[in-house]
Parts: sequence; C-alpha cells; structure tokens
Amino acid sequence: MKRLTIEQLLGINKFMVDDEEAHIVLNKEICASCATKPCTFACPACLYTLKENGEVNFDYAGCLECGTCRAVCPKEGAIAWGYPRGGFGVSFRYG
Repeated sequence: MKRLTIEQLLGINKFMVDDEEAHIVLNKEICASCATKPCTFACPACLYTLKENGEVNFDYAGCLECGTCRAVCPKEGAIAWGYPRGGFGVSFRYG
C-alpha cells in the first residue's frame, strides 16, 4: 500500500462546519501584541497564517480539534477554544 502524505491524510477526513457557532474565536487585539505567534507554525492543520501586515488569519473549518493552538498560545485570552457542538467538527476517516 502506498504511503500517504499528511496533506492526503487530512484530505480524507470529513469536516462538518458549524457556520452559526465557531468553536475557536481569536481576539485580534491580543494576538496583535504577540511577538512570536506560535500558533502560525504549531497548528498541525496549518489553519493559522500570518498576513503581510502581521495580523493572524484563522479559519476554523478543517480544525483537528487537538487544542495545540490553545496550548502554545502565550497570551491569555487570545484564543477562546471549545469543542464544536454535537454533530459538528472533524470525523477522522483514516487510521
């Protein structure tokens, strides 16, 4: 069996996005005061990106619900994180 890349494995997962209630919300003001922005390189799904103006951009669709962003964030209150409501979120479909 051919070994799949992480991108291919993530593509197999099924995501039920809750458009009404985000399970992760960023406080952009607090994020702006963070010099290191570890969320931009620690998220295994690469959902945090840095814009040219230094602002953190985030899209919770595709979140693996691992909590890494919450664990590495050095700024208290920058990330409001919780599990998605029932019926929403990620369904792992491969291993």
